[in-house]
Amino acid sequence: MKSVVVGTAGHIDHGKSALVRALTGTDPDRLKEEKARGITIDLGFAHVEYGGVNFAFVDVPGHERFVKNMLAGVGGIDLVVLVVAADESVMPQTREHFDICRLLRVPVGLVALTKSDLVDRDTLELVRLEVRELVAGSFLEGAAMVPVSSRTGDGLDALRQALASGAARVAGRSTAGPTRLPIDRVFSMKGFGTVVTGTLVSGRVRVDEELAVVPGTRRVKIRGVQVHGAKQDAAVAGQRSAVNLGGVEVSEIDRGQALVTPGAFEETRLADAVLELLPDARPLRHGARVRFHQGTAEILGRVALVGPLDDGRDAAAQATRPVPTLQPGARAFVRLRLEQPTVLARGDRYIVRAYSPTITIAGGQILDPKPPRGAIRTAAALERCRQLDIDPARTAEDAELNAARIMIEGAGVAALPVGALVSRAAIAPAAVAARIEALAARKAAVRVGDVLVAPAVIDRLGGAMLGALKAHHAAEPLSEGLPREEARDRLFAHGHPAVFEHVVDELAKSGAVAGRDRLAVAGHRLELSPEEQRARAAIERMFRDGGLKPPDAAAAATSAGVSAPIADRVLKLLQRQKVLVKVDVLLFHDEALKQLKQDVTALKKDARIDVAMFKDRFGVSRKFAIPLLEYLDRERVTRRVGDARVVL
Repeated sequence: MKSVVVGTAGHIDHGKSALVRALTGTDPDRLKEEKARGITIDLGFAHVEYGGVNFAFVDVPGHERFVKNMLAGVGGIDLVVLVVAADESVMPQTREHFDICRLLRVPVGLVALTKSDLVDRDTLELVRLEVRELVAGSFLEGAAMVPVSSRTGDGLDALRQALASGAARVAGRSTAGPTRLPIDRVFSMKGFGTVVTGTLVSGRVRVDEELAVVPGTRRVKIRGVQVHGAKQDAAVAGQRSAVNLGGVEVSEIDRGQALVTPGAFEETRLADAVLELLPDARPLRHGARVRFHQGTAEILGRVALVGPLDDGRDAAAQATRPVPTLQPGARAFVRLRLEQPTVLARGDRYIVRAYSPTITIAGGQILDPKPPRGAIRTAAALERCRQLDIDPARTAEDAELNAARIMIEGAGVAALPVGALVSRAAIAPAAVAARIEALAARKAAVRVGDVLVAPAVIDRLGGAMLGALKAHHAAEPLSEGLPREEARDRLFAHGHPAVFEHVVDELAKSGAVAGRDRLAVAGHRLELSPEEQRARAAIERMFRDGGLKPPDAAAAATSAGVSAPIADRVLKLLQRQKVLVKVDVLLFHDEALKQLKQDVTALKKDARIDVAMFKDRFGVSRKFAIPLLEYLDRERVTRRVGDARVVL
């Protein structure tokens, strides 16, 4: 059976709850205070089947003090019933609720003229005219407008027919996306424990599966699912659902959080978006503090103006021209800076209310829920927003690929995790593999492990790598190449490790680069000058002849008759070539150390060697004996026991 979520909207005491009660037989006012005061304070829920459709009603409060509660319920509705009392006509909250529904792009709606039994025909016609003036040019223009009386029942059948007609125009929500259920109510039920309710925006909720509660790190197990009061094995997108959670207390979950597929969404405090300021709002200044509403969450934040939507003028001129305020009725690209983490997805609709007084002033759509940090008052930032703007004329696949391409390019060397195609580009998990193939075919992305990187980034890094290697060869002609980790730190300090490895592998495959621990331009050879060749031969001979009593570096340079810079370069070369080995702060010829290991190994197993014995046997001073004994321990030729060593 098709499920349609219906939300009420309208001024306080215009009969929203009474209308829901008349249509469903259920009183949506559940709180004692609501019944005592005769007004709706928080969200109320009811459902009824009619014409083969299951209508789930979300009854919202009309009082201006409780608009934030209204916003928590209206975000997931498919159809709105704008309620206008015939004896009062359009009132302030009628306008604000209507603005909210329009900004949220509620797809379908109708108007119920309640309390029609309290007015005459002329008054009713006057109310019709005022409502038509209010909704002119909106999604409610031309919508059914049904006079109704919840007290007498007049007009209820016509309203049910209008609801059925509207439901036929409601498009189903996708079950292919990740699970996402914004929580609008949390309570405890005896014998069941913690229960949360909400409208399933996308995906499914199945019994026994594990979901995440976000923002936050808590994982919960689904113990039970109810849809419209009936136990089900699963709930699907578009249904209002009650979900019984295991392993969590009521106090640990709040309205504003969401149940989601683990790993499918990233928490964020930044988002790039389109914002539309209402015509009757005050000008919105750059950096203004506001109340941000999305789904069931309300978060304080600030609106930073990136620039106006494309109006045919030069992007660079727009970005450099000061735009301190956004004028009423205008639209702009903005960066939302939130004071608390939340979970957003590309395409989400949101509402902005003024910090004080708390009135609705704007709304819009999320373009990138986790944009890269950086300057936003630039031509590049403005152009990026324009490219990310959601164009309804594009096919879904083309729009997804375009968004993914821009986000991959923006990620640069850090690369874009494959999972971000779901969380940021709003691509269904089942379609991710196909979208990656399409991006590769368009030469818009290269997959490297679990990340995606732009081909231009790989080309640029490859060029930078070759340039760095050539510069290294020129600066250090006696070096076999640039140490691999040094190259990584120098060129990829903020990059993804897999991208570095991919660039090196590609350069090696093409024959441009050689080496493993040290990277060099292919064909690079050490070319020592005659003086360097003489110095190398002389210094190596001195260390070979010195055996276990080698000279220090300065003495070797003096004895060889070479300058200190040449000696330093030659000594480093001999160490890289493993001709000389550093032990503590001393340098020994490799042949001397190998002979030492052979001599000690030839001793009787478990033979004990102390410092004095070692000095006498090998004719060295304590300066050389201690480092050499520690070297033998590291090489597992000996093992220290007290003040002596035991031959292994």
